[in-house]
Amino acid sequence: MDASSDRIERSIHLGAARDRVWRALSDAPEFGRWFGVDLEGKQFVVGESIEGRITHPGYEHVPWRVQVEMIEPPHRFAFLWHPYAVEPGVDYAAEPPTRVEFTLADEDGGTRLTVVESGFDRVPAHRRDEAFRMNAQGWSAQMDNIARHVG
Repeated sequence: MDASSDRIERSIHLGAARDRVWRALSDAPEFGRWFGVDLEGKQFVVGESIEGRITHPGYEHVPWRVQVEMIEPPHRFAFLWHPYAVEPGVDYAAEPPTRVEFTLADEDGGTRLTVVESGFDRVPAHRRDEAFRMNAQGWSAQMDNIARHVG
């Protein structure tokens, strides 16, 4: 993990082939199943926004929105979003987003998945620390989720 206050980095070795992990990242409905967001019937398209509802208990009221920035099969996938944007009635659209990038590499008969979320230094000061803390915890949990999902 990077100790910087501007970025969170998590990496995990998955015992699945890169094409399997890539599908879990790049297929929106499948991504939603392990990530905890309803994206059934949707797809990730570079330059377009995608929205779903979070399915994690206690957060079902929260819309999940990202702007897809990059899809480079089967290596990199990136999107922009507003970190820990969970407060009902708050419009986060005017805030600068953070950037989430997933990278894949073959490793020891499986795949090395790395996720980096950067740009926290631009998040408004009044919510920066909590957004960083919650997303740092969240990415650790999401690495476990995708590991279970791809076997």
